[in-house]
Parts: sequence; C-alpha cells; structure tokens
Amino acid sequence: MGSKGFSLVGVGAMFLLAALDLAGAYCAVRYLRTGHWGWYTTGVLGEIGLFAVYTASLEYAELATVTLGWIVILQVGVVVFDRVANGVVLPPGKWLAMAVILALMTYLLLAPNRE
Repeated sequence: MGSKGFSLVGVGAMFLLAALDLAGAYCAVRYLRTGHWGWYTTGVLGEIGLFAVYTASLEYAELATVTLGWIVILQVGVVVFDRVANGVVLPPGKWLAMAVILALMTYLLLAPNRE
C-alpha cells in the first residue's frame, strides 16, 4: 500500500463522499415529504455508492483524513443547502463558531503527523 500522505485522489474522494451524503439527505427529505418510493430507492442506491467510494478511498488516504475531510465538506454543504432550500438564517455567533470549527478541522487534516 505504501505511504498514504496528501493525495488529490483522496481530496476528490472527500468531495464525492460529501456530495453523495448530501444527495442522500436530500432524497430522505423528499421521501418523507412525498412518500414517493423513487426518492427512497435513489437514496439507498446513493448510500451504497457512498460506501463503495469510501472503501476505495482508503487505498489512497488514511481513514481519519478521509473521514474528517468528508465531514467538513458535508457540514458546509448542509449549511448552504439549509440556507438555500429552507431559508434558514443563522446569527453571526453561529457563523463565527462554524468558522473556528472549520479552521480547527482543517488544521487536523493538513498538519503533519509524527511518525
């Protein structure tokens, strides 16, 4: 397997995982609102795809790195989605808290580990 340092494939996997996860959340909301099984089925298939991408990504990056990156990107996507789709407005204090959390998570992702 070799060294699993920073890799563009790993970063791409993080974005793809976040997109699949966000799409699954959207399908879940649509299914609950409409009861249409097409949304349910699409969501389940998306989550299976998420698992496949997650598994494949571990060939190129460490578990913690992929997972943290995925979660950071997903959190940003959920906030944007909630704002655009549901009109949720967050107070400045919450934006500040999210910025600090994202900065700290970015540090966790990018800071070198001791060997």
